[in-house]
Amino acid sequence: METKLDYSTASLNDIVFETRNKAYGAYFLRKIYNKHVTIATFIAIAIFILFISAPLIANLLGGDEEEVVLQEERVVELTEPPALENKPPPPPPPDLPPPPPPVVSTVKFTPPVIKKDEEVRKEEKIPDQKELEDVVISTATVEGNTKEEVLTVVEAPSEVGEVVEDKIFTFVEQQPSFPGGESELNKFIKKNLKYPPAALRNGLEGLVVVQFVVNREGEISDVAVVKKLGGGTDEEAMRVVKMMPKFAPAKQNGRPVSFRYTLPVRFGLQ
Repeated sequence: METKLDYSTASLNDIVFETRNKAYGAYFLRKIYNKHVTIATFIAIAIFILFISAPLIANLLGGDEEEVVLQEERVVELTEPPALENKPPPPPPPDLPPPPPPVVSTVKFTPPVIKKDEEVRKEEKIPDQKELEDVVISTATVEGNTKEEVLTVVEAPSEVGEVVEDKIFTFVEQQPSFPGGESELNKFIKKNLKYPPAALRNGLEGLVVVQFVVNREGEISDVAVVKKLGGGTDEEAMRVVKMMPKFAPAKQNGRPVSFRYTLPVRFGLQ
């Protein structure tokens, strides 16, 4: 009679092969499988530990032996460096041209001329308009014996002299002057001159030379820059010149004339 299997104490293999032939090899292999896995695990761990500790064991066994390494001696011959050729020093850079000298105000002096008495022209008094109402006009004064009215045509001279009023002078006996003198001119420029932002950012400084015409009435016109600096400084110098009040006009032979004035304006960073 076949005994009934107690499942509470039976193993997995007994349950699987309960109705099968246990004499078959599969049951035996499954029964010893766990034992073989455990043995294989311990063997693998032992081999791994042996592999890790092999260098340490080798150092412990061979620590007393010292290897002597002979190094080959090398002789290096030092040679003297080639002598440097005596080359002449480079020439110094050329000197910068000196800045233009400042414009100095001058007054022309007309020296007296010595002439003979016969070469000196006698000054004639110009008659008033009332004296010419009832007389005959001529090129010379003649005492006549008639008061007859005669119409005389006086021809203009063929050669017309130079018109002084329209000429622009660069050299005169008395130059035009700013109201209050040159010190007031410098104060006016310093007060109204503004440093252009572009020139300020680039650190630009130097001299701008402006030319303009002071006419017979002292008014300023024809403002132009003859020496530029850039960065907006040229336009700023022209703007300040155009703001200037009337000058005292230049004089030549005692008469006011037009004059071309040269004014240097300096831009400097403090």
